[in-house]
Amino acid sequence: MPDRPETWAWLIAWVQQHFPAFYAGALAFFVAFWRIIYTGGRLRQLAIETPLCGLLGVGVHYGAEFIGAPASAGTFFACVVGLLGVETSRAAARRALEKKVEQL
Repeated sequence: MPDRPETWAWLIAWVQQHFPAFYAGALAFFVAFWRIIYTGGRLRQLAIETPLCGLLGVGVHYGAEFIGAPASAGTFFACVVGLLGVETSRAAARRALEKKVEQL
């Protein structure tokens, strides 16, 4: 791979294009990490929930435009996911989906 500069150029361009999502995921990860430490969570919760919040933060960052928010608000929503946690985010998503199903 070092002998193929076009591969490195493609990889750098891809990372630059998706950097806001990576940033949002990392921010959600660290917000969840510090929330769990602050509330006295166990190591198991820390090891499982923080990566889940980070990955969910990436998804929320990309999904911000679907709810009518500007694309730059995706990082804020990712931080909210990190602050509230996976369980609360799942419960909120379930309520929203049930509400949509009732409207159909």
